[in-house]
Amino acid sequence: MKIIDNIACLKEEIKKLQGSTGLIPTMGALHKGHLSLIKQSIKDNDNSIVSIFVNPIQFGINEDLDKYPRQLKKDCELCEKAGVSIVFAPKVQEIYKSDKNDLTLICPPITVLDKLCAKTRIGHFDGVCSIVAKLFNLTKANRAYFGQKDAQQLFIIKKMVEDLNFDIEIIPCPIVREEDGLALSSRNQYLSKDDRTLALNIQKALKTASGLAKQGINDKKTILDACLIILKDLEVDYVEFVDKNTFDITEDINKNTLLLIAAKTPQSKTRLIDNCLLYQ
Repeated sequence: MKIIDNIACLKEEIKKLQGSTGLIPTMGALHKGHLSLIKQSIKDNDNSIVSIFVNPIQFGINEDLDKYPRQLKKDCELCEKAGVSIVFAPKVQEIYKSDKNDLTLICPPITVLDKLCAKTRIGHFDGVCSIVAKLFNLTKANRAYFGQKDAQQLFIIKKMVEDLNFDIEIIPCPIVREEDGLALSSRNQYLSKDDRTLALNIQKALKTASGLAKQGINDKKTILDACLIILKDLEVDYVEFVDKNTFDITEDINKNTLLLIAAKTPQSKTRLIDNCLLYQ
């Protein structure tokens, strides 16, 4: 496995690759969720590239850029053991030659930015789309792998690929959970013992909502109220219902309804997200 930290060397190595290439964009602090993406890429492709880059332009004011976990040596060891071909781990100065105000950014449609994470994390998805597009161009990958936990991000990236005619296939991969049901996240390591206990209520709320839907209860307010009761000890950002195909907020509960939750834990203020199809 090659570990590359600059664009010029990456381009040279890309020229040498034969066959198909899969890309797994990450910000490092790899866990079993990331490894599931890597495993799928290795199954699908002749080569797999993992990017490790804590992208500053997708973090807002007072977000956790400075404390975001960084463990490059451990991450590289995990990648090598998993069979990755290349780890691309550049410094910020290698990716961005100027500050954010002087960069060309990719902005998703307003219809996607007026809800959910985009509503409170202003500019976040501009940063996500811009770095992902840059990685697509640099790696020339045939496929890119993203977890379904970040459902809005996945939808936006798929739309960007379609609208801008990127020649790459986006492969969604299932949410990976810890034994207690908590969705895996690099930010889980911020959680205190008490916070972690409360964080499990997110998954409990999703299960409760899904159970109600399967019982034939399709009244949005009834399901929403049941979730909010379970989440009462967390700082809820949103509990929202969208159509999985359009990401429009929906009042109708049906087989296409995706329930998304974002909430912060009371002690560490760790922001966690999760989602489920109500009729899955």
